[in-house]
Amino acid sequence: MDHSNQYESKFRNPTRQECEDQIKRTLMTETLRQGGNRHFKTAKDFMPIFEALYPSSPSLTKQVQRAVKSMNMPKDDKGFFIVDKTKAQLAQDQELSTLLQRSFAAVEEHESFETLFLRTEPNYKSYLLQLIYESETLKDKYITAIDTSNGILFLTENKALLTTMLNGLIS
Repeated sequence: MDHSNQYESKFRNPTRQECEDQIKRTLMTETLRQGGNRHFKTAKDFMPIFEALYPSSPSLTKQVQRAVKSMNMPKDDKGFFIVDKTKAQLAQDQELSTLLQRSFAAVEEHESFETLFLRTEPNYKSYLLQLIYESETLKDKYITAIDTSNGILFLTENKALLTTMLNGLIS
């Protein structure tokens, strides 16, 4: 290990990039250990970390402030920095969350779901999918049908029955 480099770091201020890297490491560690950031709201909150590594000075404070400003990190509803998302991602997540709540969405895990792929000509699949949605014969035989590039993908709880029904309609 280069001791002169260690010696130098105790007597010079870090670059803005070094500050940003340290802030990211600190926030990522906090997030991994605590499940989220519950300590850092402003540049001042990072100062004890930097003052342990570098001599305390007004220029160090300014450099940390510049780094925090440059990182342009969003904040959660309690004012804590969010390290792993941009402001745009946070806005998307908030919009998605609002719509999921309004639509009473719920995650349902079904280990019994099976997949079945119906290969079809691309020119016909949209109309075919519409007919499948409207079919009284098939309506309770699948959970969902999804338009794919080369056909229709079904999720079903009874793959054998759906296969038989579709083969009967094909023949």
